[in-house]
Amino acid sequence: MSKLPALKVSRRAFVAGSTAVLALPALAQTDNTTEVEGDISTVVRRNISSFRSLNWEPYFSNLSNGAILVDTTSRALHFWSEDQSVYKLYPTSVPLTEDLTRRGRTSIIRKVEGPSWSPTPAMKVRNPEWPEFVEPGPNNPLGTHALYLSWQYYRIHGTHDTRKIGRRSSNGCIGLYNEHIAELYSLTKVGTQVLLI
Repeated sequence: MSKLPALKVSRRAFVAGSTAVLALPALAQTDNTTEVEGDISTVVRRNISSFRSLNWEPYFSNLSNGAILVDTTSRALHFWSEDQSVYKLYPTSVPLTEDLTRRGRTSIIRKVEGPSWSPTPAMKVRNPEWPEFVEPGPNNPLGTHALYLSWQYYRIHGTHDTRKIGRRSSNGCIGLYNEHIAELYSLTKVGTQVLLI
């Protein structure tokens, strides 16, 4: 009878494997805070239109101050500069439920790099364990930059939790990868028109 060779594991491999196992709970989705994908073995109709270029003219009468279109169905944000020299398309997160989703016309009224965050009164009712205030930094739900809209409590902002992009996961805001919101932040100005559909 032959003997199986002894398994040799280096210290580096052991530490890496142990760290990966310990990190698994941190990667788990929190209940009711993010849309969770269904069984991938079933046939799912994919949204092939999400990342196609759009023309601004069906949505805006002009590009004064630039324009942002957020399509909550395809989970995409489109930006056009005032002089039409820049067009950008970004994947987004969208509100978790229909009752948290607001649609219509608004504009950017304030821009903040390194925003702080406080939950809205409605968020505190739903999640009383949440903190009253979060300083700017890696634990801030608004990420690195925030574009404040004329609607109270609504923002286009970054997120450090990249699993949320492309999903229903917010309490009303539109989320982007931090590198995308930084770019959009540099392209927009106070007064940029915004349409959520």
